[in-house]
Amino acid sequence: MNLVMVVHGPEAFDAGDVERLIRLLSPRRVLVAGVMARTAAEESGLPVTCTDERPSVVLGALADQACLVNRGKTPESGRIFGEIVAGRLSRGLVHVECSSGTVYCWNGGDESLAREIADLTGYVLVHTESTRTRREGVREIRGCIPGEAVFVNGIVVGTATEETVVLASEGGCLRAVSGLDPKLHGFEKLLRAGLPEITAAWCKSGPVRTVPPRQGRRAPRGGRVAVIDHCGHTLYHELGDGVCGVLAVGDDTTAVCGHICSHAGIPVFGVVDGDADTIVAPGFAPGSVVVEVIDGRDDDIGREVAATRDLLAGSWEEWIEETLRALGDRVRVVLDLRGG
Repeated sequence: MNLVMVVHGPEAFDAGDVERLIRLLSPRRVLVAGVMARTAAEESGLPVTCTDERPSVVLGALADQACLVNRGKTPESGRIFGEIVAGRLSRGLVHVECSSGTVYCWNGGDESLAREIADLTGYVLVHTESTRTRREGVREIRGCIPGEAVFVNGIVVGTATEETVVLASEGGCLRAVSGLDPKLHGFEKLLRAGLPEITAAWCKSGPVRTVPPRQGRRAPRGGRVAVIDHCGHTLYHELGDGVCGVLAVGDDTTAVCGHICSHAGIPVFGVVDGDADTIVAPGFAPGSVVVEVIDGRDDDIGREVAATRDLLAGSWEEWIEETLRALGDRVRVVLDLRGG
């Protein structure tokens, strides 16, 4: 097959699905969509190309035979994800859903390709249509499990109380219509970054990755300190040659940055205030330090550090020491991997 596989999410890598499908389907190319998918892909060592685009954008730009590969947290959430992607495309979609062992042929997708993939994998072939319609200013996040975190553009905005969370933007505000126990600080962070176009925003629920990260080689001891303020999903835009460490602001952002940077061997200085949502398996590179704000919010202390400290560090260790001295008794160290 002259096939391009577009892989979404880390689960398909962590469960071994991508390795198996590469062996069975011999795709010409494998493209990876999503931040944590990129982390899992890099750890896997498989011959893939990582992108910063969402799956529908990657698939929409391809002229070749292509399929979407996904492993949803449940078979139903996997099917819902495929329906969302299919609904954003101007042509049909072949969707390989590994959580249920199903090849979905959405909206009149390539029948011969879908059947060949089903034959080679032993998956069940299902023909179906995407029927959901969008309401202006309203976003439904389906396939939620009550009790799990809900994200908009990488920021946790609350906890799901139903299988479907409904959000609406109106009058310059964003509100929870139903299915969400809102996290007001999360809404504040989101609006501070700019009111998102809710129908096009990146929305998801549940942990971003459940597998611990693999440790990589230590990054250079000196260089640039990248700043990530409450938007962990933007981290890869900031990483590059010369980065010796990351200043991460926010509990969940610190967790995501620590996880991603573990494989790159990049230490993190995290500023938190204790409202973490446990969205990713923990992991930090040696040299990382996390401090909790004793009085106030991580936003304020994090911005202060970013504004007052030189973000070109001759030595990461010295930068940490000087930063801790500057913060004094306003913070307490809750994780210290220096010397590791």
